[in-house]
Amino acid sequence: MAFVDFKNVWLAYNDELLARGHFAVEDISLEVGEGEFIAIVGPSGCGKSTFMKLTTGLKMPSRGRITIGGEPVTGPLKISGMAFQAPSLLPWRTTVDNVLLPLEIVEPYRSSFKSKRREYEARARELLASVGLAGYEDKYPWQLSGGMQQRASICRALVHEPKMLLLDEPFGALDAFTREELWCALRDLHAAKKFNVILVTHDLRESVFLADTVYCMSKSPGRFVVKRHIDLPRPRDLEVTYTPKFTDIVHELRGHIGAYRQPVGQAGQAGQSTNGHNVAMPQ
Repeated sequence: MAFVDFKNVWLAYNDELLARGHFAVEDISLEVGEGEFIAIVGPSGCGKSTFMKLTTGLKMPSRGRITIGGEPVTGPLKISGMAFQAPSLLPWRTTVDNVLLPLEIVEPYRSSFKSKRREYEARARELLASVGLAGYEDKYPWQLSGGMQQRASICRALVHEPKMLLLDEPFGALDAFTREELWCALRDLHAAKKFNVILVTHDLRESVFLADTVYCMSKSPGRFVVKRHIDLPRPRDLEVTYTPKFTDIVHELRGHIGAYRQPVGQAGQAGQSTNGHNVAMPQ
């Protein structure tokens, strides 16, 4: 059984748009195995963030169905954690207290937070150490670099031990060197914890380095048009990003995204397999 299962999902943001047949995403179908890391790429405005809202249960589909962990999605999920481009750490709380925030406000942890504070704090400190923030647990956000703040944000998303981590452009505001450092931190966390990851990104190198499978979305209304299995062995280090095979995959994905920005009728055979790894998605 797939851990994440979308069956012919369509979403219009309100009844008026639905009546007019204006959808943000259309006919989304995919199956994601337990522990799999997938990345979603595509042009701006194609519906990547809408897909994330559907996956978290923040939006219900207009058509189709979504099942996660064997259960139909009927509202916001408690088994997921999220991190965004802006870390949004509370400036009056230390790093460890920022990471602990979900345990203070979300059940079933909230009711036992005071009695288990020491246990939960030990968990948060261990998580921070695993991403290179040992020694910074009691610092405030203004004492941390942007990359450190984003590491703390990812720890906050993971402190309640979710089965699925959703990342919406988490490294987009960082410089190239810091971004690559966080790729490696996320790679190691995923390898150690085996949670599912859904990463939305504009960075094709990022998607190829991190993901097991990359899905390309078409121009709005978004649908998945290419599924690309990334057949690079794990564990991956940054040296792989300089190899011809890695570069070929990135160029291949970029070619698909470029094709889908063209007007209908000019895209040619984009989306068809070029080397046996691409799979055209259902139309």
